[in-house]
Amino acid sequence: MTNALARLLEIAPAPSRPRHKDWGEVERALAVELPDDYKELIGVYGGSHWDDYLYVLEPDCPNKHYDLLEWATYQFEDLKGLWEFEKKPAELETEGSQVIPWATTDNGECLYWLVLPGLDPNEWTVMVNEARGARWEHHSVSCTQFLASSLDGELRTNILSSLFPRATHEFSRLDEV
Repeated sequence: MTNALARLLEIAPAPSRPRHKDWGEVERALAVELPDDYKELIGVYGGSHWDDYLYVLEPDCPNKHYDLLEWATYQFEDLKGLWEFEKKPAELETEGSQVIPWATTDNGECLYWLVLPGLDPNEWTVMVNEARGARWEHHSVSCTQFLASSLDGELRTNILSSLFPRATHEFSRLDEV
């Protein structure tokens, strides 16, 4: 268990039933391996909603609005079109680099993994994109570290809502709607 996941378990106890995934099938669909900390996060919490604001995407999520595979497909297409009009963030100027969404917010911000050629998935870091604008932030942490550090106030962004995190944390697992 990662230190970040241990911190999350202190913030919000895990649901009683773990979520099991066929990660080989998910990774084949995405054509990349995913970070181990994310797989562990999904195994413990599943797709989840934190502090009534941030949604962690899950492959084959029971709540189809937060399915990682669907988001990855749509975001890839949306960003490809966006780069025709907006300048890419400097982190994405490397040939073969890409972003893959792993979370979103109530306001529409999107949190991505920064995927660089030849970089092990366990070394991927986090990019945050504002909902209705061209601002991006890069955070040199894993997705689970980002979530834990955001919730405990250690990590702050200029893009996510100033109301996040809440003083008293709320967690809910994303189930079928």
